[in-house]
Amino acid sequence: MKRSEKQFAVITGASMGLGKSFAIELAGKRMNLVLVSLPGQDLPALAGELRERFGVETHYYETDLSVTGNVMDLAAWINNHFRVNLLVNNAGLGGSRSFKEAPAGYINNIVQINVMATSLLTHQLLPNLMEQSRSYILNVSSLAAFTPMGYKTVYPATKAFVRSFSRSLNAELKDSNVFVTVVTPGAMKTSQEITSRIEKQGWLGRLSLLDPDQVARKSIERMFRRDPEITLNPISWLFLNLTPLWIKLPLMTRAIRREVA
Repeated sequence: MKRSEKQFAVITGASMGLGKSFAIELAGKRMNLVLVSLPGQDLPALAGELRERFGVETHYYETDLSVTGNVMDLAAWINNHFRVNLLVNNAGLGGSRSFKEAPAGYINNIVQINVMATSLLTHQLLPNLMEQSRSYILNVSSLAAFTPMGYKTVYPATKAFVRSFSRSLNAELKDSNVFVTVVTPGAMKTSQEITSRIEKQGWLGRLSLLDPDQVARKSIERMFRRDPEITLNPISWLFLNLTPLWIKLPLMTRAIRREVA
């Protein structure tokens, strides 16, 4: 397969939830897609559906992004075959459980996917992005980036990394053709199980719940308007930014503890 002359958007974590919403939104804008997700998540079917529905060219790559070598192999495959003008680093891993009782692999996977895969894939695809006349990077962080919280512990730290990394890289690339945006949504109604789990947190959880299709649509719109940071939960954002840590940390920890119980 020779390198395509067309331009493509790369989306990680594309098989479900927000990633799938991003894929549908971009296909609706007639953008060709490279979809990435874990094996066994019906990614070939999604690629075919988008191809038929929107008439765009779609390709897919199934891999575990928690493994550094897999990220490097994915980047090499993309660079060899596609011209990339948009990278959506959506793949992410979280969860709520006691840090003491969490398996080491659970902690490692969160760090590897949220931190290593996001930064390394961006690094490896950046020369490709810079070859195009105008390119974008959209990184998915979280409202959790604005506060630590017990029973999540590692997850907020990794999402704070994504937010800081994105803002820093955008500043570094300000005179280039690549614009970097970070979006910090709250929890999303990606399934009934997730919605029920978040609602156990009480009013704090319900306040942050969003529809993934709306998140994808608004994120893409504002990214193309060159907004460096996108906040979609203004009330939650104000609460997390204006409330002193000594108040919000125990409050958030109690809310998450209800989800774990």
